[in-house]
Amino acid sequence: MKAASINELKKELQAIQPSQLIELCLRIAKYKKENKELLSYLLFEAENESAYVESVKNLIDEQFEELPRLNTYLATKAIRKILRMAKKYIKYSGLKQTEVELLIYFCRKLKTSKLKIHSSTALTNLYQQQLKLINKALDKLHEDLQLDFQQELNELY
Repeated sequence: MKAASINELKKELQAIQPSQLIELCLRIAKYKKENKELLSYLLFEAENESAYVESVKNLIDEQFEELPRLNTYLATKAIRKILRMAKKYIKYSGLKQTEVELLIYFCRKLKTSKLKIHSSTALTNLYQQQLKLINKALDKLHEDLQLDFQQELNELY
């Protein structure tokens, strides 16, 4: 089965009655946890982005507290898992400001953790890659926000 284009889907959805549209949304949300999470974000959290960012930061904090400190291999796996989770929530938001804020927060937590980042090539590369992504997203923000975030980013280098 070939998937329809976004434009075709948009035209078809505009022709559907609201009650049928609700049924379609609920049916889509049933099949994948990500769809349900995205729908939850759009319905409940999209209006208050700052509260959403704070809740994601709290999740990152919780994950970093559970980090295995003795085994570098397990710590690296856990950090990758935290990063995947953060990027999933960044994707839900779709805002560059949220992306920059959460990635800076992740890098700050990684840097202040008691892990020896520079003794592990994998962790060093992961950290450097996030800094590159922050810079890339930072270029797309308003100048005032760029200045604020650039100061925070300079602390990470």
